[in-house]
Amino acid sequence: MLLSAAAALLLRAQGGGWRRCVLLAVVGAAVAGCQPSGAEVAVSRPPAMAASRPKNPAPDVRPITAAPDSLQLTPLLPLAAVPDSVRRAVEVLRARLGPAAAGLRPQVLERACVGYLNLRKAGLVRQAGILAVADMDMPSSEPRLWVLDLPAGRVLHHSHVAHGRGSGRLRARRFSNTLKSACTSLGFYQTLDTYQGKHGLSRRLRGLDAGQNTNALRRYVVLHAADYVSRQYREQHGQVGYSRGCPALPPDQYRAIIRTMGQGGCLYLSGPGLESKWLKGSVAASQLAAQGWR
Repeated sequence: MLLSAAAALLLRAQGGGWRRCVLLAVVGAAVAGCQPSGAEVAVSRPPAMAASRPKNPAPDVRPITAAPDSLQLTPLLPLAAVPDSVRRAVEVLRARLGPAAAGLRPQVLERACVGYLNLRKAGLVRQAGILAVADMDMPSSEPRLWVLDLPAGRVLHHSHVAHGRGSGRLRARRFSNTLKSACTSLGFYQTLDTYQGKHGLSRRLRGLDAGQNTNALRRYVVLHAADYVSRQYREQHGQVGYSRGCPALPPDQYRAIIRTMGQGGCLYLSGPGLESKWLKGSVAASQLAAQGWR
């Protein structure tokens, strides 16, 4: 591996400290960037251990106390005040999705479906029947994004997805809506138009949860491909690399996922500490009764 000019200077200055230089070079090469933006800058240090809390954290950064890079997911209780009609419909849907959705936790699917129905009722989701849900509490080594055809009860796509480098390492443990945080922002998103960007075909996202993800457009949080989500990268490093907050996708799947999502679709990024006004069971029941999953 070739050292950067700065690392070479450090090598000469520190004599026997070459191992530190090589380590820094490897870490720097392994962390890739996201969409270019004046509001998004690289983080010069790796994220703090998950068990520690940062000093004076920003108000909307939610650190989660847990063992660093533990594979045990954060417990998630079923939603309260969800009518039986909605709960039964979600259970039927899960059964129809079959083995392809075996890794999608029932509590996450329920929240995603209730939110989708609320957003359809509010007219914010125009892509009827299509729902993308990512369980960002899962380790990035696992495929944790599902794109679902709700009326047909089918999994259209199942893939890995990256979290922001400010959110953690193997597990995303911190989430933020703040500019320059390099964190993943949880919540419901509306998919917008596509464009050709630094990473090729990309789709803009509008955050729909106030205080949780509403800076997505300003932060250039978009769906796009990234080499650090590729199969080769995962096999080499044992996990996905890091974005600056974008839910980056594998290069061999991103086009199909972006096109399936369409404009006016629904994306749900689930994770610990998420609060959303779109999880009202009564509204979901009304929409389900009127139009089903469409």
